[in-house]
Amino acid sequence: MNAPNVEIPDRMNAATAFIDDNVEAGRGDRIAIHYTPDDSTLTYAEVLAAVNRAGNALRDIGIDLEQRVLLLLLDGPDFVSCFFGAIKIGSVPIPTNTLLEPDDYEYLLNDSRARALIVSEPLLKRIEPIRNRLLYLRHLIVAPGPDGAEPELPASSGAQSVYSLGEITASAAPELDPEPMSKDDPCFWLYSSGTTGFPKGTVHLQHDMLYCADTYGRHVIAIRDTDVTFSVAKLFFAYGLGNALYFPFRVGASTVLFPGRPEPAAVFEIIERTAPTILYSVPTSYGAMLAHEGAPGRKALASVRICVSAGEALPPALYDRWLERYGVEILDGIGSTELLHMFIANRPGAVRPGSSGQIVPGYEARIVDEHGHDAPVGQIGDLLIKGDSTCALYWNRHRQTKETILGEWIRTGDKYRADEDGYYWYQGRTDDMLKVGGIWVSPFEVEAALLEHPRVLEVAVVGAEDADRLTKPKAFVVLRHGTQPDEHLATTLKLFVKNTIAPFKYPRWIEFVESLPKTATGKIQRYKLR
Repeated sequence: MNAPNVEIPDRMNAATAFIDDNVEAGRGDRIAIHYTPDDSTLTYAEVLAAVNRAGNALRDIGIDLEQRVLLLLLDGPDFVSCFFGAIKIGSVPIPTNTLLEPDDYEYLLNDSRARALIVSEPLLKRIEPIRNRLLYLRHLIVAPGPDGAEPELPASSGAQSVYSLGEITASAAPELDPEPMSKDDPCFWLYSSGTTGFPKGTVHLQHDMLYCADTYGRHVIAIRDTDVTFSVAKLFFAYGLGNALYFPFRVGASTVLFPGRPEPAAVFEIIERTAPTILYSVPTSYGAMLAHEGAPGRKALASVRICVSAGEALPPALYDRWLERYGVEILDGIGSTELLHMFIANRPGAVRPGSSGQIVPGYEARIVDEHGHDAPVGQIGDLLIKGDSTCALYWNRHRQTKETILGEWIRTGDKYRADEDGYYWYQGRTDDMLKVGGIWVSPFEVEAALLEHPRVLEVAVVGAEDADRLTKPKAFVVLRHGTQPDEHLATTLKLFVKNTIAPFKYPRWIEFVESLPKTATGKIQRYKLR
């Protein structure tokens, strides 16, 4: 496949490219958003007005050029208007995981030095306990929840002013000239976890979304203006942000936004109501849909022309079961927060189950050995990628930036091999990070939580495969003297972790052992446990 011609002007504002340009192209009356809680829709003209109001509202309260605005928002129209509204005035939105705990948000807000936080009302309870520890936050803006009710606002403090998003946008003007920006100006951040488990702010530029939309979006899935997209992965993921926002908005298509938990029953019901043509999900969700007791038959996906998977490797058996039941290929691929979206992917009609596919046009790949030399075909090595959507840097992580971004190439942290036909086959991570349900999980964080329990002496957490060959955390636990291992204690420890850190990180299995394998210097040898 020929490399795409991605035309990016030197001067551009990303909000204009994805919002204003649709209206100027005559798509103002087209449906841009299907919002599932109330079956409402917004046209591109209505989205443009909402984006302009959000941008003006942020500017009116004092948000300035390049200041960060952290978005802790459920999927919905407010996410879209605040994300692009912030970009339009030259500030920098930071979409943020809605599944974290208060201490996590304290770290993210202080590390990013965000001046404003826009939070959906149901998530406000995770911010209240840390408000007096937020060093740089000056504006707390509360958005309504999925029910649309005007939120009850907490009291303002000496350090932070509190606003209702609905009130400040209602009084703002629906017209807004975009801030003149360079294609290489900062546009937005996404936080990516690393080997230590501490998230790193990946700084993306104004042109990055355009590049991904015109490479993977147009040249792999061939998205068109008649498509309706539904992404199980949420907008705060790099994967979901492309799937459900800037891919459809690049071509004037429609997106289905669902703020709730993507349980199988809800996903099937939304597919029935909205008839999407492109379904994006992750292997865990595809497996759950297949296992769902009330799963409908093939006709349920009659509208879907393509299914896409990422976040973790798709097991071949899961692909085969899905294809047999629904008759639609799942196009597995790999992307990253650092590169924003897919850089290797399977293509329609050319899927090799178990592989991540072929290089996406517009990107280049190398597999290198431990000396940095290109590995022969079939040999496992470290995957390096070259492409113009690579983040500029990790915020305040100079050493890690240099270790990861090597000139035009970036280390993905993945082990791969390539076959003679140019298909890439995932072999595991070069570090100990786990991807669970498409979300990075640090084994060290899970270990630290378990070590807080009074009966635990030592612990090591590794990845293990469940019945669907999907990776989940498994903990090997050494108990304190005098403690007897049993199933009740294992259950107790799982619940303890759920109540200590984000619940999705808990170990699915706990194996009690007398000791852990270690090196002479005392380091745990996790590879032996794996």
